[in-house]
Amino acid sequence: MKSQRESKVHERYLRHSKKFPNVWCAGCGIGIVLGAIIRAVDGLQLDKNDVAMLSGIGCTGRMPVYVDFNTMHTTHGRALAFATGLKMVRPEMHVIVVMGDGDALSIGGNHFIHAARRNIGLTAIVVNNLTYGMTGGQYSPTTPTGALATTAPYGNIEQPFPIAELAVTAGAAFVARSTVYHVLELEKYIVQAIAKEGFSVVEVIAYCHTTLGRINQWGTAPDMMRYLKGHSLTLKQAATMSEDERRGKIVRGVFVDRDLPEYTRLYDEIILRAQSGQTLSEL
Repeated sequence: MKSQRESKVHERYLRHSKKFPNVWCAGCGIGIVLGAIIRAVDGLQLDKNDVAMLSGIGCTGRMPVYVDFNTMHTTHGRALAFATGLKMVRPEMHVIVVMGDGDALSIGGNHFIHAARRNIGLTAIVVNNLTYGMTGGQYSPTTPTGALATTAPYGNIEQPFPIAELAVTAGAAFVARSTVYHVLELEKYIVQAIAKEGFSVVEVIAYCHTTLGRINQWGTAPDMMRYLKGHSLTLKQAATMSEDERRGKIVRGVFVDRDLPEYTRLYDEIILRAQSGQTLSEL
């Protein structure tokens, strides 16, 4: 019965005439993320005409092609910039921005931290597969230190960005992390993120067995999925462990959920203030 319900949910939200079967490799976790987003939107009972999904470039960037929302496929690293413009003119819309780790944190890094700083009402879902998967397996801002990549044949010597922790520090209102293995948890966090007023971030730890997994001999897609299960722990579990015990583990949970002034609301107040002729000296 449940599978029939889920099937009908996907039928309502997918563009079945658009480029199916999809471009993702067999076993890729991005489809799991897409399914979680669709079920989150359905669970919140949002009108799909009030939902926009924007993306940049890369494997995750193909996601808006398949969904029957208002969609935009933008340039590399600029999805948050385009989404900011949309949110400013249509603040009532639920704007979901899907990005890969390279898209969000490399060329898009400044957009990411400043969207968080402004606390503009966007939901950023970053699929972190630790590599540039579509373009050949180059190392990305989140590739683990020591891992091999096509642009690091002797091992990556850079420290990876901790996406969730960066978002918290930059000022996001809601930040969570899960994995493509923990599907129900992931869906719950996406629901919370979409419902939150302000900039919300869900980091999704995924894998790329085709490039990063193959060059590092990490096994097949099921092998890498089992790794996500066996090498992750909750924030509550992490709190009881030493730094050495946590090293190399994926820490999952809600890192912050706070109420902060949302940017478009503050902007509306500025407009009213300007229209009334009120000056700073009169405040």
